[in-house]
Amino acid sequence: MNERFITFEGIDKSGKTTQAELLTERLEESGHEVILTLEPGGTALGQSLRQMVLGDKYEVSDRTEMLLFAADRAQHVEEVIKPGLLSGKVVISDRFTDSTVAYQGYGRGIDPVLLNQIKEIVTGGLEPALTFWVDIDLKISRDRKLLENPDRLETGGEAFYENVRTGYQKLYESEPNRIVRLDGTLPIDSLSDEVYEMVSRFRDF
Repeated sequence: MNERFITFEGIDKSGKTTQAELLTERLEESGHEVILTLEPGGTALGQSLRQMVLGDKYEVSDRTEMLLFAADRAQHVEEVIKPGLLSGKVVISDRFTDSTVAYQGYGRGIDPVLLNQIKEIVTGGLEPALTFWVDIDLKISRDRKLLENPDRLETGGEAFYENVRTGYQKLYESEPNRIVRLDGTLPIDSLSDEVYEMVSRFRDF
């Protein structure tokens, strides 16, 4: 079922959202039915949870943050991802479980055993078939953030983001057959071509 499930990952302002959108457009142009979604916020419930966890209205502890993201993902899997895959559509998600490992695991220091247990409960073992990690260094991320109003996570300090990026690197090293590293400093069109070429060679595509 997960053969048509593709995710995009990376630190904030990496350009992953743009690449997810461009891949969706190109797959639709080639005749595929595609669902483009995101975390947090891919459902109506998820939008409310997104405001709670990323906004500045509440003081959110690290474990509360983790559980809010887990609740968002549980609803997302049941309401959007699984139905989309079962209907034969390609599902492209801007963030999924790798974000939790990178941000709450490496970034917040939450026990990876606990994170894995929660992941299994939330996803029922569902994993993306292909993940694109759009990698940029912290200076680029920081410079891009200056152009927008950052959310609560985006205001994390440099040490936090160093740990998050390390988390993505460790995931990439541990699952090279699933995770593809992309150089986020390349021109947008060049990256889009690279993504589409890889997806076109992948299984049913």
